[in-house]
Amino acid sequence: MAEFRNRQWLLAARPKGLIKESDFKWNETTTPALKDGQVLVRNLAFSFDPTQRGWMSMDTYIKAIPLGDTMKAGTVGQVVESKRPGFAKGDLVQGLFGWEDYTISGGDGLMGLQKLPAGTDPLLALSLLGTTGLTAYFGLLECGQPKAGETVVVSGAAGATGSVVGMIAKIKGCRVVGIAGGPEKCNWLTKEAGFDAAIDYKRENIGEALTRHCPKGIDVYFDNVGGEILELALERLAFRARVVLCGAISQYNEDAGVMAHPPKNYFQLIFHGARMEGFLVFHYASKYPEAIAELSKWQAEGKIINKIDLAEGLENAPKTILRLFTGANFGKQLLKLGDPA
Repeated sequence: MAEFRNRQWLLAARPKGLIKESDFKWNETTTPALKDGQVLVRNLAFSFDPTQRGWMSMDTYIKAIPLGDTMKAGTVGQVVESKRPGFAKGDLVQGLFGWEDYTISGGDGLMGLQKLPAGTDPLLALSLLGTTGLTAYFGLLECGQPKAGETVVVSGAAGATGSVVGMIAKIKGCRVVGIAGGPEKCNWLTKEAGFDAAIDYKRENIGEALTRHCPKGIDVYFDNVGGEILELALERLAFRARVVLCGAISQYNEDAGVMAHPPKNYFQLIFHGARMEGFLVFHYASKYPEAIAELSKWQAEGKIINKIDLAEGLENAPKTILRLFTGANFGKQLLKLGDPA
């Protein structure tokens, strides 16, 4: 096997507050020899997601990344060499790999090595047809269970997951209100993504706007933000409402395991006969094929727009993840390293 120069970003420190570029360390090495059962992958594109902040700090649904190890991301790459049955040079694969040019994978674990169909668009596989689209699909349809005519409110609505949630809700015949930051994002939600209304949390009184746009209450609240916005939604629930807990990005930059603003008014669930449910997309792994088929169909019909915010170059990985926590990203945040051979 030939050796390849491998540039990497290592996790240098547990973040304190907002992620800093100094939490990562640049490293250059060479790829080691493959062992039986492993493949060598040239990484093509990385997904950036708020959950990565948790991976840097504490055990979540995966173990915390050890200091000195490569930072991790959902990745699409191409096999360069294989000693694993069923995988051959040139295959496109997906998995939880390091921020590096090349990754050696044994295919084990929660997000182990998966082969993708030949010709797959790596960016599409990491966005609408990846965990982002699947999270929106199962979170809304399985947990939220929207019905035609109901009002669905989505926080983080211009983000990767939130925007798809809103578009699926429209497909299901719901009235959809999105909460996002800034006029550009709010205009995109109503003029291109098909939302019925958008609330600019940077400029508007969110509580008053929710009351105005949801006069009969909120039937489904899809939460990507947590904190004060979650409390404001809980105060405006309709009878038998469903609250879907997908994320809480407003809380992620606190100390590991500490929630700075837990909902103080959760008893609103009692008053409205409502329920609040958290989930992980991996809970629905057996249903991925049906979801991918539906999402692909809706995209082909023009009912779903796959909004991507694309950065390029491994050297820009730390700057790219920061975009998630400053509100700079618009749509699914990806970083491209190269194209398939």
